[in-house]
Amino acid sequence: MKNKFIYLILFSLGFFACDDLTDINVNPKAATKVEAVTLFSNAQKNLVDQMTTPSVNTGIFRLLSQYWTETTYTDESRYDLNTRNIPRNFWNVLYRDVLRDLKEASDLAAVDPSINEATRANQQAQSEILAVYTWLALVATFGDIPYSESLDFNKSAPVYDDAATIIDDLVSRLDQAIANISEGDSGFDGGDLLYGGDLGAWKKFANGIKLRIGLLLADQNSAKAATIIQQAATNVFTSNADNAVFQYLSSPPNTNPIWVNLVQSGRQDFVVANTLVDYMESVNDPRIPLYFTKDADGGYSGGIYGTSNNYATFSKPSDAIQAPDFEALLMDYAEIELSLAEAAARGIAVGGTAEEHYNKGIEASILYWGGSAGDVTSYLANPAVAYTTAAGDFKQKIGYQKWLALYNRGFEAWIDQRRLDYPVLNAPSEPLGSYPLRFTYPVDEQNLNKINYDAASSAIGGDMVTTRIFWDMQ
Repeated sequence: MKNKFIYLILFSLGFFACDDLTDINVNPKAATKVEAVTLFSNAQKNLVDQMTTPSVNTGIFRLLSQYWTETTYTDESRYDLNTRNIPRNFWNVLYRDVLRDLKEASDLAAVDPSINEATRANQQAQSEILAVYTWLALVATFGDIPYSESLDFNKSAPVYDDAATIIDDLVSRLDQAIANISEGDSGFDGGDLLYGGDLGAWKKFANGIKLRIGLLLADQNSAKAATIIQQAATNVFTSNADNAVFQYLSSPPNTNPIWVNLVQSGRQDFVVANTLVDYMESVNDPRIPLYFTKDADGGYSGGIYGTSNNYATFSKPSDAIQAPDFEALLMDYAEIELSLAEAAARGIAVGGTAEEHYNKGIEASILYWGGSAGDVTSYLANPAVAYTTAAGDFKQKIGYQKWLALYNRGFEAWIDQRRLDYPVLNAPSEPLGSYPLRFTYPVDEQNLNKINYDAASSAIGGDMVTTRIFWDMQ
């Protein structure tokens, strides 16, 4: 009788609770709605992490630019991109973790009843500018890519768009975003991890992206490039205070990816490359002690690029760069000035001479890294550095100095080396592939989007690392 009584109680409880049975599977602490600002912040961090990480699974650009080389495992230094699925990993992060979040942030801002129209326009402009930055990185890496039909869940097999057509659209999107910004109103503000809501800075950042696009086209379509560059040059960075800075924190999970991969991991996979160290020593560059640690003999030396190197013997990235809270850059004043130097050298009217902008770019880099005004003066007086006496044409002079200034930003250095053909890089003694002029498309695209993949591969002249993207004319 007692057991029957207990059964009846349990049955009764179940009867009265049956309408709420699904509540058991609901996590009361989980967010039921994601705010636009959260998605925007997340996209910023994912983008900066990808552009900063030295992980051999996705961020091998310091190796391709020969800033660093490897110690034990040398495949990536010898141009093996596929064993670790590097193209797929890079592609997925930018599409899934950056562009998708930015689109959702913009879509949510469009229907948010709690903000006024000016704030809505600013939030969408911020999302758009960062999306254009990301799209440009994808085009510069792969060439033709899914664009017009991408980010649409109803398009499981998106077509590939022509890279040149995408570039034209990115310029239009930037122009519209710049025009839509209202500096007197708010945007994402507290969720803006780059500029803390400074919308004037976002305009300068957007124009800096336009300047990059203009230079990307300079050899392929000089007239179009000149127009884009002249439009951008009137409102770009004017000092290091304008830099697009992402400040990492001193404790996980929001720490510098270099610290994560080089210190927290306990691994000893990288030393600096002899390509960089040897050149910097040849011109007595004052940034040497700011970029590197000393080697086993108390001087500075780099490992031979593309071979196994003893970790203890050679210089490593400086302690500052390996700090957990070391900041990352998406763009800086040194890059802008050296870009303007190139534009001026090409005969494009940007205000000032090539030499003036060249000197300002070098000065900005040295001061950013902690050098002194005296260092700047001495360095620019070196005949091997001075614009009027340094070896080569403008591509060689500016190419080498921009390579030095972009240290710790391997992706942009890889793009510029392909554009300018400087610096001259060392060939690995036993390469596993050719130097990549582009990344091949992810294997997933070949398997899951084959018809469009085949069309894109044919359109660009073959899905190979040696296939030049349309703007790479040399």
